[in-house]
Amino acid sequence: MTGPGSVLGRRSLLRTAGIASAAAAAAACSSGATSRAPGPITTLQPLAPGVPSPAGVYVPAPPTGVLWGRLPTRSTPPVAVVDSGAVVTIDTISHEGVLEDQGQDPLGYFTGLGVAPGDVLSDAVEVARRTPHDGPGPHVVTGPIAVRGAEPGHVLAIDVLDLQLRVPYGVVSNRHGKGALPGEYPEAWESRADLRRWFNAGGEISVFTPARPGPGGLVGALPAGQGEVTFPLAPFLGIMGVARDTDALVDSVPPTDAGGNLDINELGVGSRLYLPVRVPGAMAFAGDPHMAQGDGEVALTAMEGSLRATLRLTSIPPGGPAPRAAFAAPFAETPTHWLPIGLSDPDGAEGGGNRTELDLAMKDAVRRAMAFLVQDRGMAEPVAYAYLSAAADFQVSQVVDRTTGVHGLIRKADFGVA
Repeated sequence: MTGPGSVLGRRSLLRTAGIASAAAAAAACSSGATSRAPGPITTLQPLAPGVPSPAGVYVPAPPTGVLWGRLPTRSTPPVAVVDSGAVVTIDTISHEGVLEDQGQDPLGYFTGLGVAPGDVLSDAVEVARRTPHDGPGPHVVTGPIAVRGAEPGHVLAIDVLDLQLRVPYGVVSNRHGKGALPGEYPEAWESRADLRRWFNAGGEISVFTPARPGPGGLVGALPAGQGEVTFPLAPFLGIMGVARDTDALVDSVPPTDAGGNLDINELGVGSRLYLPVRVPGAMAFAGDPHMAQGDGEVALTAMEGSLRATLRLTSIPPGGPAPRAAFAAPFAETPTHWLPIGLSDPDGAEGGGNRTELDLAMKDAVRRAMAFLVQDRGMAEPVAYAYLSAAADFQVSQVVDRTTGVHGLIRKADFGVA
């Protein structure tokens, strides 16, 4: 799959398009996980009826096909039903520009920042007008998608085959009481007349960030003194998940053992995310599209911007080709690394609270890494622990989603895996 505005994730630019095995890598390559030079960023409005899907089954994001602020549960009706192994092309909508503190009017908000009306997404406008914001989170989530044959006890593998920018801009926000320094920012700036331009109509910080082709790929641009600072774009979906086995409202903010708002910037093109299936059909969903994010996501948001994602959804039964660790908790891999995923509170707000301590996420990630090395790589426990200390990296995924996240990076090359 090719097209204007398509780009690989930052780290994936340095890798081939492999995933779990040589066969899986070849399959990903044949479906479009390939490198290409950046071209002009063309706004990708929803496909008109009758227009062929870029790849596989097209899943749009109309007002009735998304959830706002909450995640699918076992009783949420699917917006599409596909076979295991199917490729789907999903339109996702950023919540930035749609939210109430920005006027709940994407057309007015973005044209007020100099965006041409034709570069404002019509589905974002309709969602802001017609979709009830009936969950506590900010995110607009597309789905769920039911996968035939997926059953509790299986793993759903989500292969990220392609990510296209739908618009040539994003937004980075900091809101009161949130971010890595709640109570410090943005409160410290409220009396600063020279900083008023960054406050939106609701009194929160929203930094508009243009995207454009750069010498080595697509970049975001921010003012810096008399000039600007640019940084590489590395798109990924902050939210990919499956439904939890509950009828209770599930907040879109804290990630859980069913995935959701993991905010792991390694999950760009060429990556695979494994999620333990909890309900028949898995009921997969995606959202919180990011154009770029640093580890930690410290202000509160990444460079948020709508994406068109092409994914493969595959149900893997017990004993199938998935790490054993993935049948208990989210697990990921890229062409070069395995990623055990740690969360400070894997059941989120359920169970009478929501633990936020980063050391809990770190411990969880190390335990997941140990389980993988012992169960899947056959290492003795003392040797596995020694290897993690000597050779593995652990990175802070994010510290701003109440449930904090840490993911490990275990090099495949160390184990002779190409």
